Amino acid sequence: MNVDISGVEKTTELLKDRFYWPRMSSEDAIPFIINTAEISTVICDRADKAQVLIENVERRETPCLKRIILMDLCDPELQQRGRGCGVHIQSLHEVEALGRDHHRKPVPPSSDDLSIVCFTSGTTGVMLTHGNVVADFGGFLKVTDKVIFPNKDDCLISFLPLAHMFERLIESVVYCHGGRIGFYQGDIRLLPDDMKALRPTIFPVVPRLLNRMYDKIFSQANTPLKRWLLNFAAKRKGAEVSRGVIRSDSIWDKIFFSKIQASLGGRLRMIITGAAPTSPSVLGFLRAALGCQVYEAYGQTECTAGCTYTTPGDWTSGHVGAPLPCNLIKLVDVPEKNYFASKGEGEVCVKGPNVFKGYLKDPVRTAETLDPDGWLHTGDIGKWLPNGTLKIIDRKKHIFKLAQGEYISPEKIENIYIRSEPVAQLYVHGDSLQSCLVGIIVPDPEVMPQWAKKNGMSGSYLELCANPLLKKAIQEDLVRLGKASGLHSFEQVKNIHIHNEMFSIVNGLLTPTLKAKRPELKEYFKTQIDELYSGISL
Repeated sequence: MNVDISGVEKTTELLKDRFYWPRMSSEDAIPFIINTAEISTVICDRADKAQVLIENVERRETPCLKRIILMDLCDPELQQRGRGCGVHIQSLHEVEALGRDHHRKPVPPSSDDLSIVCFTSGTTGVMLTHGNVVADFGGFLKVTDKVIFPNKDDCLISFLPLAHMFERLIESVVYCHGGRIGFYQGDIRLLPDDMKALRPTIFPVVPRLLNRMYDKIFSQANTPLKRWLLNFAAKRKGAEVSRGVIRSDSIWDKIFFSKIQASLGGRLRMIITGAAPTSPSVLGFLRAALGCQVYEAYGQTECTAGCTYTTPGDWTSGHVGAPLPCNLIKLVDVPEKNYFASKGEGEVCVKGPNVFKGYLKDPVRTAETLDPDGWLHTGDIGKWLPNGTLKIIDRKKHIFKLAQGEYISPEKIENIYIRSEPVAQLYVHGDSLQSCLVGIIVPDPEVMPQWAKKNGMSGSYLELCANPLLKKAIQEDLVRLGKASGLHSFEQVKNIHIHNEMFSIVNGLLTPTLKAKRPELKEYFKTQIDELYSGISL
């Protein structure tokens, strides 16, 4: 990846460098990424990250790393340590000064030039060109033109990782139209404070946070009467939304929803969600309660960010919108799961200028994902709805057979179970040697204690996590949700383990795009999974 830093005459080798700006990657992933992408220069925000990089060089794990640009003030001792292993450490101010002193005419990239190698899972480098990014950018602009077009008065709050192409694309659109970006403090628990301080108008968000927002609203309605009134108000406003009326000044807003809207800054006009399915009930409620437009996008890094998007004016739920104008979408038969394109169901395949050029140094996996005709096989199962929108109904990957031969899609089950009020995260596990499923559950530290109290349990978060009564109550709630959503008996978990630490990027259980790392979760909880199966009497 060639990067041009204007006018750096004293360090001309920088013009050939590959750059990597690390987010919160696991320490094991960092050497892999640096070596695979042949990165010679890394930009760090803090000295402790630079120290980790120096340690990698000293252990001869990353011989290609030659330069670290540090946004913090440079520590002379760290610089000396870098010189000792052949790494030049300099401050960002120095690089900026070189640019000011030695200005050169910029060299614009061509559409086929590599824009970014995005390591979405920590080990797989998705190669995106400038043409890919511009095509997806253009598709989004075309859909939103003259309806929800970002403008110079817009302000977006950024809390999703910048390794998330969905976040990067939305930010680029706002920058393009003169808007502002506000970055959160770095602690997700302080996001409400950041929202109140920044008062954003645009909020890109992942469904998991929307689910928690929904749960928190209803947890505060702590009597049957309050819940009935809240649902009644949401239905009345929902009727307005279905007619295309989006507002925050109705009588229902003044009585029920104004505090909710104020907690998000009071100026939101657009929420954009993607990266995973969103419950139709959650989406419908929030469209009513928040008094702003809520759009849902679908896609993956391999098609830059999005390939479908909610059509402005269509406020129905249960789908991910229509194809963006920058790409084609077709469905392909998946006979082993009884999905056929002739019935309007099948694996979602995408083709267009926003589709990536391949995986870095991985031709085998590239050939598995991109067919000879240029179609990207997403691994998601979709269904065309009568109005031309796409509904994601299943996952081709991450399926397995139980011992009795039944096919299981764990992500479908997880998307149902995550609606359980006390649950923040979960992992459903099964394999062909077992006849049933088990689950790892992480309770929500904010919601679960109150939920437990309503169910006759007390204690601190850690005490409750160790309480067998809580485990029994949560499992019963999961089974209840599963039955209501039509899960078969073999799709329900038969035993669960309560874990008191959130899955995260830091502990290696989530990707930089906040998706579960299933192989890592399986290995991390191997002992607990074995114990769960041994405790099941069949």
